[in-house]
Amino acid sequence: MSQAVTPSPGQAAPREAVRHADGPASREAAAPQPAVRWLRPLPPRLRALLWPLSTGICAHLAALLLALGVASATRQAVQHLLSAWDSRWYLLAASGYPHHILPGSGNAAQSALGFFPLLPLLVRVTHLALGVGYFTSGLLVSSAASIAAPVAVWWALRGPVGTDGAVRGTALVFFSPGAFVLVMVYSEALLVTAVALCLVALQRRKWLTAGLLAAAASATDPLGLAALAPCLVVAWHTFRREGSWRPFVAPALAPAGAVGFFAFLWAWVGTPFAWFITQRRGWQGGPLFDGIPKAFSIVVEHGFVDVNDTVKTVSVFAVLALLAFFLRCRPDRALLAYVLVTLALAVASPIVSLTPRVVLRAFPLLGVVGAKVPRRLLPVLVGTSALVMAALAASSWGLGRVPYTP
Repeated sequence: MSQAVTPSPGQAAPREAVRHADGPASREAAAPQPAVRWLRPLPPRLRALLWPLSTGICAHLAALLLALGVASATRQAVQHLLSAWDSRWYLLAASGYPHHILPGSGNAAQSALGFFPLLPLLVRVTHLALGVGYFTSGLLVSSAASIAAPVAVWWALRGPVGTDGAVRGTALVFFSPGAFVLVMVYSEALLVTAVALCLVALQRRKWLTAGLLAAAASATDPLGLAALAPCLVVAWHTFRREGSWRPFVAPALAPAGAVGFFAFLWAWVGTPFAWFITQRRGWQGGPLFDGIPKAFSIVVEHGFVDVNDTVKTVSVFAVLALLAFFLRCRPDRALLAYVLVTLALAVASPIVSLTPRVVLRAFPLLGVVGAKVPRRLLPVLVGTSALVMAALAASSWGLGRVPYTP
């Protein structure tokens, strides 16, 4: 028969004594319980997924409600707002890429050849499978990816920053200023999902899976080629530590999506450079690395009269501040490689610069900052970010005198 242990004055009670004294009811109260009673029967892993899932759904619904409000205020059909800007080109690509590169420059030279194929392909498959229109198919694909993306981002962040940090980081990512495009027919949701799952596969040493997901990212957007960087970094470090060549399967497969697209263009149009030519003629005219200096020079000369150049200029300072904090946190090498290469590719553009959409695509930057920033500052940071997102969305959808181009 066991005897109770009586601690001497000033001595803490042993754990066994505390447990016997507290009893089962006290232990049950000490364990973290879900606030909603009906969630308690769910497995812990499923309960954990509800946090990023609810974050994504809330952000998605907030942007949709804003779109409905803007459509009502401007007397436009909400379909027009959600299929604006790049959405139009993705939907045109879903109906079929043209066989010829258009001559000229500027708007006259723009065509669907300037857009990567994974989103148009999925939209076309949905259209054929369900028999619905291209716009409805596009919304179904982008909405499904937008719901999957927060779960994938949370999963990718959970290893480097912990479960609680991943929840906070995911909130900052999906309420970031560029996140309103997730309710449109844009490729960001697919890209973020593919890259985040690629990072998870690298953490779990699933080299073939990581390579295929990186290939999917490179078929989605030109910045998806940045997924090659974490694959290469992780493969190299694993090779140095273990001497195995197997991890190099991931970086070998990573550019396959883009390479396949260029091979298709070679057969379809007659040149593998059709995407480059169309982008240079229609959108990306001018010297490389000119996006940031050009925006700065316009703001200095004319002031904050153009919302697009203003956003590009302010975004540079915001990204530098985020990057400084990100580097201080000593992030995981795979996250670091992806963020740095994504930002470098954007800086090299003649026009893109470090826009809110680029920051969304470089999601580990926001994710790590959200995870590591002091808790008392996180609501302020997420709230401010959401307000900027709402302002940019409203301007893009027609409330601004000069529309913002996402």
